[in-house]
Amino acid sequence: MARFDCGEGRTLYYEHHPGAGTPVVLIHGWAMSSRIWAGTIEALLADGHEVIAVDLRGCGQSDRDFADFSISALGADVAAIVRAAATRPAVLNGWSLGGAVAAEAARLLGDRAAGLVLTCGASPRFTQTEDFPWGGTAEGLAASAAALAADRAGFFRALAGMVCVREVSPATVDWMWDAFINSGPGVIRSLLDLAELDQRALLGALAVPVLSLVGSADAVLDPQVGIEAAKYARDGTAVVFEGCGHAPFLEDAPAYQAALRDFLAQL
Repeated sequence: MARFDCGEGRTLYYEHHPGAGTPVVLIHGWAMSSRIWAGTIEALLADGHEVIAVDLRGCGQSDRDFADFSISALGADVAAIVRAAATRPAVLNGWSLGGAVAAEAARLLGDRAAGLVLTCGASPRFTQTEDFPWGGTAEGLAASAAALAADRAGFFRALAGMVCVREVSPATVDWMWDAFINSGPGVIRSLLDLAELDQRALLGALAVPVLSLVGSADAVLDPQVGIEAAKYARDGTAVVFEGCGHAPFLEDAPAYQAALRDFLAQL
């Protein structure tokens, strides 16, 4: 394991696994941790890839007491870690809120990014506008913040139960709940930052291939968001996992890994 110094006495946890293949950076979802990627990391390492997995601010083994939890701050963290650790241009793979973080990091990295993968990613938008009628609402995000404040453990228990639509073991749900409940108090600010975030122009400006991986039955993020993301990208492809929810890498790991493998092979 390693720690990245963000300044002002605060650090982030990340793992850096060596490999000769294209580096892949894995960015977890809101209030989660990098350990959710364990199976994906094993598959990537078996294929010879270099892998970097990051715990975002307030999550996993990273410090909790940051002042800034915005998507721009999280993306800057990831970009800085990639610059410091990756040996070659890297593919950024972000899940859920981590998709928005990965897109921002790809923008900052420029030619140090080799590709972008949005795994049920909250990009280009998480909320609806008049010209983007997909996703949730700012009011829904505010309601989530209120529910979290009222019963943090109960809120995260319910969220853990919503992530997967296909049947997974009770232990898997417990595993996700444990990661959620271990997050720090500031993470709600990252979620609320999605209310106004708009990455449509960002996706259109990226000079790298974009792969959007979508669960057709996602109960957390409108699946159409991921389909639209591929359309906004210059070189975008959407792959839909039928009958999967918000975590196809857990619900149908072989199909998910095959789609990721194919994308990496084409770079």
